[in-house]
Amino acid sequence: MQIPYEPILFGIKLNIHLILEYLAFFLAFRYYVFLRKKTIDNIKKINRLSIILGASIGAFLGSRLIGFFEFPFIETFNLKTFINIFNNKTIMGGLFGGLLGVEYAKKIIGEKNSSGDLFTYPIILGIFIGRIGCFLSGTNEFTYGSKTNFFTGMNLGDGVLRHPIALYELFFLIGLVFLLKIIQKNNKLQNGELFKYFMISYFSFRFFIEFIKPNTFFIIGLSSIQILCLLCILYYRKTIYLFIKN
Repeated sequence: MQIPYEPILFGIKLNIHLILEYLAFFLAFRYYVFLRKKTIDNIKKINRLSIILGASIGAFLGSRLIGFFEFPFIETFNLKTFINIFNNKTIMGGLFGGLLGVEYAKKIIGEKNSSGDLFTYPIILGIFIGRIGCFLSGTNEFTYGSKTNFFTGMNLGDGVLRHPIALYELFFLIGLVFLLKIIQKNNKLQNGELFKYFMISYFSFRFFIEFIKPNTFFIIGLSSIQILCLLCILYYRKTIYLFIKN
């Protein structure tokens, strides 16, 4: 199979990343519904819907905002560049924006219970499926790595051996699921801790993996994604401190 993988159906070239992205949303949501039916939810249904709405709005705005900061310099501004900016998005901004959207929604409705645990594994599933699309898209998407002579280097479509960043992330996510399961099995977690551990782990991974991407490092040698990762880790500083302490 050649990468970028661009299947043709009825003479039409398909965007495999876009197809898998929609599939990721669908399967992640169905998985969430499945888990919710099997779990005693301390949050009222109407409040849970408000939280989902807050997460959706926050994720949409966050993904676009951080996506813009990935490429902030625009020489000419017209309808085409506006569409490109609007379509440029990142899962990192979506996750952190969704987190802030949830917290704001909970503050409005007065919900005190943590709400993230039910979303944890569905989010991981969604990211996993989406990253398959990133890998198959090769250099058509900015999810490829820098040039490398390392044994994992792959030709992702431009004839250059590069770090297959998306493939690295797939293996990391598999390992993360096993790690979270072990933590759940061996510890009595408080409500919301599972999601916090996921966010800390994923954002830490992305902070380091960004160094082997052909990024533009804007501030103090860090990319916009890395700065966001540091903000997320700072946001969960108390959880990290308690985890290390215990």
